[in-house]
Amino acid sequence: MNKEQKKALLALKTAKGQIDASINMLEEGRYCVDVSNQIIAAQGLLKKANLLILKQHMNHCVHEAFVEDKGSEKIDEIIDILSKVIGK
Repeated sequence: MNKEQKKALLALKTAKGQIDASINMLEEGRYCVDVSNQIIAAQGLLKKANLLILKQHMNHCVHEAFVEDKGSEKIDEIIDILSKVIGK
C-alpha cells in the first residue's frame, strides 16, 4: 500500500466513524443542523479519499499505460470518473 492509499484508507475510516455518529445522532433525536454538519464532514472526507485514490491511479496506472502505449483507455476511464464526480 502506497502513501496515497494509506491516507485514503485513514480518510475512509474516519468518514465511516462520522457516518456512524450521524446515524446515532439521528436515532437520539439530535439537532438537525448538528447532524447535517456531521454528514458534511463525512462527505468532505469521502471526496478527499477519492481524490487520493485518483491521484494514485494517475501516478501509477495511467502513467504505466502511457509507457505501454495504452493511454487512451485510461483517459476514457478518467473521463468517466470525472463525469460522475461533476454529475453529468
